[in-house]
Amino acid sequence: MTKLNQESNAALPRVGWVLYDGGCGFCSRWVHSWEKIIGKRGFSIKDLQSAWEDGSLKCPKEKLLDDILVLTRDGGIESGADAYLFVARRIWWAWPFYAIFRLPGFNWLLWRGYRWFNRNRYHISRHCPLP
Repeated sequence: MTKLNQESNAALPRVGWVLYDGGCGFCSRWVHSWEKIIGKRGFSIKDLQSAWEDGSLKCPKEKLLDDILVLTRDGGIESGADAYLFVARRIWWAWPFYAIFRLPGFNWLLWRGYRWFNRNRYHISRHCPLP
């Protein structure tokens, strides 16, 4: 049983947790600016480092900061661009983004853009400690 499963049901989000790199200035700023919007859709936010340390997230430490993740209450994981789509599907005004980028050619484009941005995110935020 993970730590997230041990929390009281009152503290659990309806859908799951958006897990982000808490050491990255851009990531922290972005996710906190969306906290109210995604909170209304059943998500809580938590940094990847805390989720790994408290046992909520099981993955090798060297892979911890590879992607943004959505950890669902039932233990499912969505990562990278799919994590954005998982959340967008639950926001009425972002649903068209979800619908378009689920299509094969567009999905490839979204993943390619996501991978490029993820590799280069430290250039956007001077506060991100990644090398």
